[in-house]
Amino acid sequence: MLLNGNPESRISILDRGVQYGDGLFETIAVAGGEPCLWQRHMQRLEQGCRRLKIDFPEDDNLLLEVYREINGRSQGVIKIILTRGSGGRGYAPPANQKSTRLVYYSEWPEYPAGFSQSGVRVHLCDLRLGRNPALAGLKTLNRLEQVLARGEWSDPDIAEGLLQDGEGNLIEGTMSNLFLIHNRNLSTPDLGFSGVAGVMRQVVMEQAGRLGIPLAVKMLKMRDLLSANGLFLTNSLIGIWPVREVNAKKYDPEAVSPSLVDAVMCRGFRFE
Repeated sequence: MLLNGNPESRISILDRGVQYGDGLFETIAVAGGEPCLWQRHMQRLEQGCRRLKIDFPEDDNLLLEVYREINGRSQGVIKIILTRGSGGRGYAPPANQKSTRLVYYSEWPEYPAGFSQSGVRVHLCDLRLGRNPALAGLKTLNRLEQVLARGEWSDPDIAEGLLQDGEGNLIEGTMSNLFLIHNRNLSTPDLGFSGVAGVMRQVVMEQAGRLGIPLAVKMLKMRDLLSANGLFLTNSLIGIWPVREVNAKKYDPEAVSPSLVDAVMCRGFRFE
């Protein structure tokens, strides 16, 4: 692990990331020794820093630190954590803040092959996400909603949980973004009030446009989920997972366009 560019496995208890969850993070796939979708991850991190008024580190220096952590390994996961830095007691941001950055490498998660081929079972979570447009779309360190939602099931055959907000709008999975399929048309939830705008979600939207697949970003309700003939989940590690079941309702994993899957998997797992 690198802490502000130096090998270190400990962080100050006074860091605002520890004290308040005052920061952001990125989870980046490593393929062929390269951090995938690098520019997209950095664009989202920089946008998050701008909205939270956190100092953004130099992109080139951060990339060098990422390669130091990859250390020639072909496949794995890089996590970047950026906090507002250390400060005294109280919520007020320090006047002379200096952001803290952590970069560390993890082994690639061994997801069952059937998840991407035959589809996954999904739990519809009881927990409801809060609505806050000031934080919507950002990947902040505040993940307690996801922690509580993930605690709702222990069945290893259930791969993910779907979350709604307090008004019954479908938003996302605990670790993924959601796309519904109605015949050939795609729709994905509007994330203007809650949820994380994933980089792989962006890739899916771009590739759908390139392939001429109609796609709408809008508020989605349970009736939309129930009337869909297919759905899939995305994030920067899984790419695309078709869904075969949500709370015992069956879906067709083959409803997901093979050409879209091929385009997204090709585009999503390379450095750009």
